[in-house]
Amino acid sequence: MNHAAALPAEEHFETSTGLNTFKLGFWVFLGSETLFFGSLIATYMVYKGASVTPPYPSQILNIPLTSISTFVLLMSSLAMVLALAGVQRGNRAQTLTWLLATAALGSLFLGFQAFEFTEFYHKGLTLQTNLFGSTFFILTGFHGAHVTVGVIWLLMLWVQALRGRLGAERALTVEIAGLYWHFVDIVWIAIFTLIYLLE
Repeated sequence: MNHAAALPAEEHFETSTGLNTFKLGFWVFLGSETLFFGSLIATYMVYKGASVTPPYPSQILNIPLTSISTFVLLMSSLAMVLALAGVQRGNRAQTLTWLLATAALGSLFLGFQAFEFTEFYHKGLTLQTNLFGSTFFILTGFHGAHVTVGVIWLLMLWVQALRGRLGAERALTVEIAGLYWHFVDIVWIAIFTLIYLLE
């Protein structure tokens, strides 16, 4: 029996170079996302310090709080690695546990971000306040939207695993979700470094 023919289509469609077409396509998508976030970060850096009206970054950024939320997001990447390992081994309990843990940690990060946005609003910083507010909220807001998409994606995978539809033969599905999740984590590290640590 041809083992490749027995696998789902997502597992054995390959390019002439031997690369999986789905994974290759997703890497191309992540490349476009890198350019997107690169342009937002570049815009922030260009206008950094150009605000002529308060509040200024040094008056409003809460580095200790954001350091905790950053740690939470980094731990979610570890949970994602463990979830993928569970799928690859066909361990349903491990898959369910770590997919849910990843989604929960991502949701906690979003909770930190919502709290921070609310605090900034009460301190007078909005999208219209000054250049810092505009570039900050657009950059971090788009990242938060990407994290939200990731959380929803993970919960959908969790439901599939709960129904027994996410076995080892579908490990690529979880691997692709993991690539996306690690991407948003890496983007956040860049944002955290440039906005919070180098302000």
